[in-house]
Amino acid sequence: MTHTPTDRPRRGARGAVVPVLAFAGIVVAVMQTLLVPVVKDLPQLLDAAPGDATWVLTSTLLSGAVATPIMGRLGDLYGKRRMLVTSLAVMVLGALVSAVTSDLITMIAGRTLQGFAMGAIPLGIGLMRDMLPPERLGSAMALMSSSIGVGGGLALPAAALVAQHADWHALFYGAAALGVVAIALTLLVVPESPARAAGSFDLPGALGLSAGLVLFLLPITKGSDWGWTSGTTLGLFAASAAVLLLWGLMELRVAAPLVDLRTTARPAVLFTNLASIMVGVSFYVVSLVLPQLLQLPTATGYGLGQSMVAAGLLVAPLGLTMMFTAPVYARLSAKYGPKVTLILGLLIIAVGYGAGLGLMSAPWQSLVIAVVLGAGIGLAYSSLPALIVGAVPASETGAANGLNTLMRSIGTSVSSAVIGMVLANTANDVNGVAVPTLHGFRVSFLIATAAVAVGLLFALLLPKADRTPRLRASSAADADVVERAEEVLRGFRGRVLDAGGAPVARARVTLIDRRGRQAGATLSAEDGTYALAVPAEGAYVLAAKAVGHGPLASSASHPGEERAVEVDLPLPGETVSA
Repeated sequence: MTHTPTDRPRRGARGAVVPVLAFAGIVVAVMQTLLVPVVKDLPQLLDAAPGDATWVLTSTLLSGAVATPIMGRLGDLYGKRRMLVTSLAVMVLGALVSAVTSDLITMIAGRTLQGFAMGAIPLGIGLMRDMLPPERLGSAMALMSSSIGVGGGLALPAAALVAQHADWHALFYGAAALGVVAIALTLLVVPESPARAAGSFDLPGALGLSAGLVLFLLPITKGSDWGWTSGTTLGLFAASAAVLLLWGLMELRVAAPLVDLRTTARPAVLFTNLASIMVGVSFYVVSLVLPQLLQLPTATGYGLGQSMVAAGLLVAPLGLTMMFTAPVYARLSAKYGPKVTLILGLLIIAVGYGAGLGLMSAPWQSLVIAVVLGAGIGLAYSSLPALIVGAVPASETGAANGLNTLMRSIGTSVSSAVIGMVLANTANDVNGVAVPTLHGFRVSFLIATAAVAVGLLFALLLPKADRTPRLRASSAADADVVERAEEVLRGFRGRVLDAGGAPVARARVTLIDRRGRQAGATLSAEDGTYALAVPAEGAYVLAAKAVGHGPLASSASHPGEERAVEVDLPLPGETVSA
């Protein structure tokens, strides 16, 4: 991994990097959500059978699940900004294809291309880790992570308004325009990350993971149409298990795997990913239930009789509250750590769903539920990338966050399938139309509460933040006291200095092994001292960077004896490109 001073954003651009990356995340969420208001009308709009029309949604889910970890790994290898722009460009192409057609097959092709935009979230988080100082990283990642909810909350009423008063194809033109703006802003404001992972792209691993994911997600999304006990559904689940098992065995033998399963198996990563699935489930349940409850006619006895636009506006605070929790998360995480904020977020979600069981009789009650759940989901979503970033090497940030984003997507897919089945099985038949019942809505909320309870268990199993000496992704300057070895028996230690020889506090020092992988990371103390243990003898690179200084990469070797090798790291003065 190499760094040059010109890889850093210009002074005037630094403040815009985070909002630009968050805007890219919001654009992705808009792409996901824009068809929600017209889902029930798709068979008529595309002149297709209802079962065939659902492929318009399923195709985006499948391509997004496949693209997310792959684009993350490509970003680690070839440049995160490059892959971010590529993801958005493919999305724009797909939106334009969908905008000019009412043919089912062409629409599915366009929506498949749009799913590639899902890789923007982990790529944005990876860019933030590579270029932001520690005191800004936590809140920035929180905003990026919650952008999916923000975009969804804003897109629902806007898409409903367009669907009611204009040709539905205008939804795709709008998404394409937003994508073009996101690409332009990214190219203008966001610099390319100089961080690169060692190795080459694992094509067999990518194909194996893609096949396994498609075989797994396909029966989840189509199981209600095919029958959950049908030979097709069970056969695809069995095939998925076999393919993913073989893929895992293959990845363990590859020198540069698509997903480092050994890293993924660490408790800090494993339990974070498992908790992410449950958070994804809880997020999607409210998105499915509240709009239907609000739009059902009052003649049902429990429907709230709101228009499509009004229902979207009442649910919009779910996403907006997620955005406003980002700075709150930064303060809480700085003081207590991301594990505690994840637990707190899950507890708030449980309170929201518990209260929601008795708050289904007036529109204002749906607004309250949306706000409470938005706060809890916002805290939980904000904690997930911080936990991942604090547990993986810098060279694997994109791939690891891509896998975490995939886990959330799997949670929403499972939620969609389960809640759809519950609402269908509890619905009343009214003149040949299945109308969801209040009982079905309440059972859905109970399922979400159970998912939160499981997620809480996984969160409690996360190791304490001080069990590893890695750089924590907290955000406040006085709170991210990163674990350092006070005395390193076998490793490197020294001081980080500026061009004049003065100590540099809170410089990030990263230890990189001969394979280009991160072997440790720390922050320098107030007197500029740092200490890092080495896993074995051999050649290493010590990379240091700090705000206001140019970065440095220094080669060093350790004989493997039980002693510390002294290496001072003099940072050059910062060069600002014109």
